[in-house]
Amino acid sequence: MKQPEINTFRPRMRVLCEEQAWAIHHAALQILEDTGFIMEHPQVQRMLLNAGCRMDREGRLLMPARLVDEALKTAPRQISLHDQMGKRTMPLVNGNFYFGTGSDTIFTIDLDTGERRRPVLQDTANFARLVDGLDNMDFSMSMGNPTDAPIDEIYVHVFSEMVKNSNKPICFIADSGEDIAKIHAIASLVAGGEEALAQRPFILNYSEAISPLRFPNNVMEKLTFCARKRIPICLPSGCNAGGGGPVTLAGAMALGVAENLVGLTIHQLTNKGAPFLFAPNVSVLDMRHTVISYGCAEWSLTQAALADMRDMVYKLPIWAFAGATDAKTVDAQAGAEGMLSIITAMLSRCNFIHDVGYIESGHTSSLAMLTLADELVAMSRYFVDGLRIDEDTLALEVIDRVARNGSSGAIFIGDSHTFKHFKSALFHPELSDRSRFEHWEAKGSREMQQRCNEKARRILADHPVTPKSDVVLEGIDAILDHQIDLRN
Repeated sequence: MKQPEINTFRPRMRVLCEEQAWAIHHAALQILEDTGFIMEHPQVQRMLLNAGCRMDREGRLLMPARLVDEALKTAPRQISLHDQMGKRTMPLVNGNFYFGTGSDTIFTIDLDTGERRRPVLQDTANFARLVDGLDNMDFSMSMGNPTDAPIDEIYVHVFSEMVKNSNKPICFIADSGEDIAKIHAIASLVAGGEEALAQRPFILNYSEAISPLRFPNNVMEKLTFCARKRIPICLPSGCNAGGGGPVTLAGAMALGVAENLVGLTIHQLTNKGAPFLFAPNVSVLDMRHTVISYGCAEWSLTQAALADMRDMVYKLPIWAFAGATDAKTVDAQAGAEGMLSIITAMLSRCNFIHDVGYIESGHTSSLAMLTLADELVAMSRYFVDGLRIDEDTLALEVIDRVARNGSSGAIFIGDSHTFKHFKSALFHPELSDRSRFEHWEAKGSREMQQRCNEKARRILADHPVTPKSDVVLEGIDAILDHQIDLRN
């Protein structure tokens, strides 16, 4: 009998009920109306006052809930990122999820020597090239602050290296309105003009407010620039529990949401309908070592909760993290912490998931960790895709055939159905070793970090990246050499 068509259920996780989600949202609105925030940018301050904010005796701006409501109505419900060729590759909407690296580490692990050292521009190039060659990485970030780049233009130089060594989308950092203008000029060269970049953006800016509730001048320069130019942006803050925010996760989340709502409101007042990625960021300050933990269960829990709030309250695509660890090397701790964050980010359907490849609590970048995480993402994706149930996968004819002919030597491994489906029906890891002990020993008894190193080296050596045109490369050089005046 023919089986009826059955929809495939894809596993999903929820950690908040609607009452909890709305309670956090209303707490955030109360923070903005009663506690307020410090705005250091005079033009933005004036815009907020004209829109209906009030200033208290301490110089803090108090924001009415109606401004937040208006901003939530005009912010787009989805953001489409493209690759550098103009192809739409990352529609940030609903439950779509995409993974990429992080930025600004002060150390990296040398792939050849294993040394923990300060990064250089070649490391940024290597990470971008590795991301370009990994099947489960969708976008690049710099993964370091290179010591051989001029400090006042470090973000322009790392952006240049990412453009030259990958064609995937880029999440970039900037310091102020000055360097973000140069990054925008480079991106416009690559996209074929400023309007082409706005129509098919391949860049997204990451900026940060200062918790609790302080918005510096340079942060507002970047936020308003991105709004005017229609560059997608996210504005997380440092509201980590016990550090930049209350030690209780609910309080830290309320603070982080409040800070994001300020950013969203300013962004939409500057240019209604410009793309904004919702991005509260709530990890914890480890009280024993005074580091912000990248391997803790709390961060996975809060970002799952924020994904619930996206679905129940905000309807905006959200920012998240995964594939990072507090471990100092790619060991069992790194694998366990990386997998926890990856599978929970995926199960809660976070959209834009960064920091893949961080070790040492975000201080150090690791090509090996990035390579391992790529396989963990593939493994998790297989799980989240769920079980397809239909006539072919139930395989009743196959079961009948093998069962009836078992005495004649029929076995499932030799059946044509197995040959047809085994590559797609099963997950086949590349790095995880399933061989017998003797085979593993004969191959050199290589541990996971060695296998990750070897794969990373192979991709860096062999993966071809479609080069940019001479016109684009010459334009980038002219911007880096200050031959083009971008002040206007």
